[in-house]
Amino acid sequence: MAMAASFLHQPLFPKYPFLLHKSQFISRPQISSLPFPSRFRASSAVALEPESSPQLNNDMDFDLFSCPVCYEPLIRKGPPGLNLPAIYRSGFKCKTCNKSYSSKDMYLDLTITAGSKAYNEAQPVRTELFRLASNFNLRGFPGPDEEFKMAQEYFKPAAGGLLVDVSCGSGLFSRKFAESGTYSGVVALDFSENMLHQCYDFIKKDNPSLTTMCSNLALVRADISRLPFSSGSVDAVHAGAALHCWPSPSNAVAEITRILRSGGIFVGTTFLRPIYTNSSIPAILRPFRQSILQTSNYLTEKEIEDLCRSCALINYTSTIQQSFIMFSAQKA
Repeated sequence: MAMAASFLHQPLFPKYPFLLHKSQFISRPQISSLPFPSRFRASSAVALEPESSPQLNNDMDFDLFSCPVCYEPLIRKGPPGLNLPAIYRSGFKCKTCNKSYSSKDMYLDLTITAGSKAYNEAQPVRTELFRLASNFNLRGFPGPDEEFKMAQEYFKPAAGGLLVDVSCGSGLFSRKFAESGTYSGVVALDFSENMLHQCYDFIKKDNPSLTTMCSNLALVRADISRLPFSSGSVDAVHAGAALHCWPSPSNAVAEITRILRSGGIFVGTTFLRPIYTNSSIPAILRPFRQSILQTSNYLTEKEIEDLCRSCALINYTSTIQQSFIMFSAQKA
């Protein structure tokens, strides 16, 4: 009990000074990669016993992740650092509700249902279909390299901070953000376990020893409407081709606003919904026009701007090419 009382009175995020609340954008130190074996075993059972390696620090500390149930910072036991081996060799526990979280296969599961045995929530089928079936090039998407450059321009005020790539899919942009060296840490986050497995496979293919890209990259399973971060703790959020996949875009953007710190940047891309008039729709389909629009989460550019403003984001700007839009907004 004495040990528990001592670490509970330590300041939040002692190992991550740039994660202190209400801080301004400043040049932050890079999270250094820790020495670790070229092979490690990831499993749902996380060992919390002392490690034999002298480099590993098994002290308990508050982590940058928060409980998705009560949003309190999680207590972490294990090696520090925002990288794959360190996180998956750590155990996490909420000091408020006592719920525990651990690694599952290749990623950290921070969903509300993490650890449940009977109850489970699957990814809606339409979300996977949106990602697999959409022809990005034919609909105006500029290509991953150009899109990445565009996003980096918007994210310049967040350089040196923590970036969360929500609905990361196979992790294409997560890997690019991590490789750029622009950010102190990158969290690739998705609710789909299939997508996170693909993301890990691509990382493993590019970095068999998990030593290069993974020094500042973590994979996390989480719900976009219940992000596992404290309010005002994230510098940048990216959502590539994602908004149209979210069950409730308003809940998702409100959550993004919550976790962004003052001045934080949100950048997203999606498909725009065409503005149909009765004259442009075949007469036989006009009675079904409203129901068709209601079953799709594609929005118009004006709706996206209004959505960002209604979620207390400012400085909205966008770039449009055919049905592709990249938009950016900032937390006041």
